[in-house]
Amino acid sequence: MAKMNIVLPAMGEGVIEATVNKWLVAEGAIVKEDDPLVEVATDKVDSEVPSPAEGTITSIIAAEGSVVKVGEVIAVIEANIDANPETTGKIEKEVNRIRTTIAEVKQETKEIEKVSGNLKSRTPSGKFLSPLVRSVAARESISHTELDSITGTGMDGRITKEDIFKYLDARKKEEETVNTEKGKESSQILSSGDEIIEMDRVRRLIAEHMVLSKRTSPHVTSFIDADVTRLVNWRNSVKEKFLEAEGQKLTLTPIFIDAAARALYEFPMINISVDGNNIIKKKNINIGMATALPDGNLIVPVIRNANEKNLTGLARSVNDLADRARKNKLKPDEITGGTFTITNFGSFNNLSGTPIINQPQAAILGIGAVRKKPAVIETPDGDVIAIRHIMILSLSYDHRVVDGALAGKFLNRMKEILENYSAEII
Repeated sequence: MAKMNIVLPAMGEGVIEATVNKWLVAEGAIVKEDDPLVEVATDKVDSEVPSPAEGTITSIIAAEGSVVKVGEVIAVIEANIDANPETTGKIEKEVNRIRTTIAEVKQETKEIEKVSGNLKSRTPSGKFLSPLVRSVAARESISHTELDSITGTGMDGRITKEDIFKYLDARKKEEETVNTEKGKESSQILSSGDEIIEMDRVRRLIAEHMVLSKRTSPHVTSFIDADVTRLVNWRNSVKEKFLEAEGQKLTLTPIFIDAAARALYEFPMINISVDGNNIIKKKNINIGMATALPDGNLIVPVIRNANEKNLTGLARSVNDLADRARKNKLKPDEITGGTFTITNFGSFNNLSGTPIINQPQAAILGIGAVRKKPAVIETPDGDVIAIRHIMILSLSYDHRVVDGALAGKFLNRMKEILENYSAEII
């Protein structure tokens, strides 16, 4: 028997800490390898930490409600390592993964410092700003004009680390006061029988992300309709055969993702993000699909390298991710790294919408409901009116870096792909 530290594992790209929500075991509990030990929450997803080995939990170190950094010890287990020769290798692999995550976080810190180094070293009035102060200002989006209003306590009025942190604390308290006053104002207009519902943690994160997106990007939305009659008929003709052969349902969602991946490959300047004055053209096409959860919240699992998958592979990924999303079983890595997002308004029989961009991406595609409508069809004998399956596509894009012409070409290509869709799946 040997005592082994259980550490908080790497929780996904850019995640350096998590909150301990609930312990699923108590001290003295006997657990098997991979048994869930504790529920933790990051700003991206809730997940469970499994036991690295079979044994007895001798000590729980991280209390419920505490914030723990990746790599820190959360509990101790007395494990029989000799009973499972693979355990040592697994532990070493996990330790290496944690080290990699910490290294990535350090690299991100260096990049922030590099950005801060590009900022002016003095305010408009001449106050000197150290690299550390500039780094904090860059991270907290404090302008040079705002920095000028801070009273520096250092030599010659220099703004110190303590000065800027004191200013941030005061600003936070002021925002809390404003929010409190708004709350009081709201309470004054409540009518009898009105109910106040506090946002849960996930809804608050979604709200902050949406407000940030609108504040960051000037949104423009373009629309186009598509006649998907051939697509609908083709899918109806193969779905039973597909289910029998693959054990998977063939919905329209993987087809839309396939079409988007093809269009993004042809128009790579849609598959971008913005970093200051730089445009980052993404090499990989990682498509996120907005998924509604049973509690009313939203999560966006990501299909990586979607352009490299055939329709069968996409169908498997879509069904698997959607199912585990609704069961709260997604891994942190499966909701990060997206370069483009699709949201399906048609799931709720809505015709169209103007979706908000999922930062730091530059565009998001809205899929409307497919409905039978009368449409004008061109034939050799003249125009005729026929009943067709019509849908509306909407593309919201960051007008700082995507112009209407590019967005229009992308949407028109999506229309062409869907109206002439074909795929070898069986």
